[in-house]
Amino acid sequence: MGRDAGRSRALRRREYDETDVRVRPGKGTRPRTKTRPQHLDAEVAMVVSVDRGRWGCVLDGDPDRPLTAMRARELGRTPIVVGDLVDVVGDLSGKPDTLARIVRVAERRTVLRRTADDTDPFERVVVGNAEQLFIVVALADPPPRTGFVERAMVAAYVGGLQPILCLTKHDLDAASEFASAFEDLDLTIVYAGIEDPVEPVLELLDDKLTALIGHSGVGKSTLVNRLVPDANRAVGVVSGVGKGRHTSTQSVALPLPEGGWIVDTPGVRSFGLAHITPDDVIGAFSDLADAIEDCPRGCTHLGPPADPECALDQLPGKELRVEAIRRLLTALNSNDPWFRDNSDT
Repeated sequence: MGRDAGRSRALRRREYDETDVRVRPGKGTRPRTKTRPQHLDAEVAMVVSVDRGRWGCVLDGDPDRPLTAMRARELGRTPIVVGDLVDVVGDLSGKPDTLARIVRVAERRTVLRRTADDTDPFERVVVGNAEQLFIVVALADPPPRTGFVERAMVAAYVGGLQPILCLTKHDLDAASEFASAFEDLDLTIVYAGIEDPVEPVLELLDDKLTALIGHSGVGKSTLVNRLVPDANRAVGVVSGVGKGRHTSTQSVALPLPEGGWIVDTPGVRSFGLAHITPDDVIGAFSDLADAIEDCPRGCTHLGPPADPECALDQLPGKELRVEAIRRLLTALNSNDPWFRDNSDT
């Protein structure tokens, strides 16, 4: 009986051979192609909101053609910000619960960058492709500070944007001479207090992509609501890529009734410029850029006594302009702690 049982087990073993063994291939045994799809059917869209790995976009810049998209895997961690022009594929219907894919990001024509402060090595792209930067400042409550305006102007000039000083709460200090500090920089100045007509502002914004930046409490939200009468509804639409939270901590692009877009950015406490050098600032002014080629190495362009051989001092008829730009350079070297001590609300 025992012998027969052993023979039976041997026969059963011979029913299997190596062809019955299946080995799962390792990760490195399957060749992967480096060829990526060209996505020739992709359509162009503009990014209007960003929220936790989802991007709100509008096809061809048309606010009536919104969609939600994710970043394609091949883009890796490529940063995508409001104002970027992207190529999208997939479900472009924009219907609820549909998701397109961003497969390419176009090179930015302009870029607004800042750092948290002047010691922060990481620059943050705030807005891409904006043509203008509205620097919104209240003439009172809170009191205006030239340092913030000068720093924002530096970032705008270096990034290729046209800065515009937008003054609010004019009714609280109609006699303010704050704007006179910027006369020699050819800076456009517009008043946008609650009692000021909004038409001059709309003329500057017409058919352009404009970023708005300012401290909390300066009246930026009030201005946005005047420019876009249904701004609250529009914010809900474009920020609905996540949970539809309010955009006080997120940038969002809103369409203007007569054409153009404004990008409402979060209130800022400081405007760090760690990524900008004095040469970058001077280089943004075409009438001065060539002159600094004759400056000695390491020149900060601040003039005597720090830079007694600065070539900017050899430009006849440019004294007032050079002095104004040197104020920008001074602001570049000083991050006013007043900004950091005030919290966003």
